[in-house]
Amino acid sequence: MENIVVIFKALSDTTRLRLAVLLAGQGETCVCYLAQALDEPDYKVSRHLSVMRSAGLVQARRQGTWMHYRLSEPKNGFDRQLKDLLRTSLAHHPVAKSDSERMGRSTCGKK
Repeated sequence: MENIVVIFKALSDTTRLRLAVLLAGQGETCVCYLAQALDEPDYKVSRHLSVMRSAGLVQARRQGTWMHYRLSEPKNGFDRQLKDLLRTSLAHHPVAKSDSERMGRSTCGKK
């Protein structure tokens, strides 16, 4: 039960919940895209992703100078249901839709 409390504490922040919804819908994503989607600086988004990583919600992979994040693989039924909730129900929220649209217009790494 303690791990579930840690997950809910991590998701109790609006920015982290928005990040979780984006990652559930998009899959692995570069931090620069996530920052542009939320209209926040990279360092702030990275700090929130670090909290999520400590809670076991996300995994990271370095590619060159950028970090790429994705939701951790579900370990149990709760994790699977949470990922489904983030990907389906919460993705229809107006804020999540706006975040996704901004991500689609992102110019991260493009010249």
